[in-house]
Amino acid sequence: MKKLFTVGLAILLMAPSAMARTLTVAQDPWPPFVTTDPDRPGISVELVKAAMATQGYEVEFKNMPWARALDAVRKGSIDLLPATWHTDARTEFLRYSNPYMSNQLTFIKRADDTFKFSSLNDLQGKVVGIVRDYGYGDAFLEATHFDKPAANNLATNLKKLLADRIDLTLEDKIVAQSVMQEEGLDSNQFAFTDRALSTNPLHATSGKANPDSQLFINAYNKGLDEIKANGTFEKILKKYGIN
Repeated sequence: MKKLFTVGLAILLMAPSAMARTLTVAQDPWPPFVTTDPDRPGISVELVKAAMATQGYEVEFKNMPWARALDAVRKGSIDLLPATWHTDARTEFLRYSNPYMSNQLTFIKRADDTFKFSSLNDLQGKVVGIVRDYGYGDAFLEATHFDKPAANNLATNLKKLLADRIDLTLEDKIVAQSVMQEEGLDSNQFAFTDRALSTNPLHATSGKANPDSQLFINAYNKGLDEIKANGTFEKILKKYGIN
């Protein structure tokens, strides 16, 4: 009987590590932060996996369109988004982690376009392609003096730009250049404005509808501190050419 008790106790002590909880994480391809390559899934995906692993969680990542992923996290059927920009509207249904990186949201134009950006007033009468449900900032999204047709992804907007169907689109420069390369688009056909619309901190987020959302965000924040301290954070960034 004593031997059985000892074995049972050993199993109980092993349970937390042997039965690590698996979190579902989802987002659209957004290289180099999120990709479709299982060996190089992207900076944000690798960071969330490494950070949550320090807290005893495993991560199952799924690629899906951004609007669908955002809706699933909003409803609590997916646990986390790995790379989210802040908007006032999203704070109503998302909990945000501490920021871990930032993006400069810059306008993209055709290479022969002389357009320069200094303020939203410069967009008067323009057609600016956006990605559906991305967070471009409230002032930009609420402006009515230019058109904002939505597409499912940046690649579509880049092709529309080359076809003169839109005047501009916008994205983080690192992301845009990665998408151009993946899509086989000649980057010399595009140019970026010198001035960015905004600098957007990146966060992991969890939907408030999920009863464990604050637990997940706390775990991510703690894990993020740990992987920064042990060098994993820097190693992941260097893997993707960011120093």
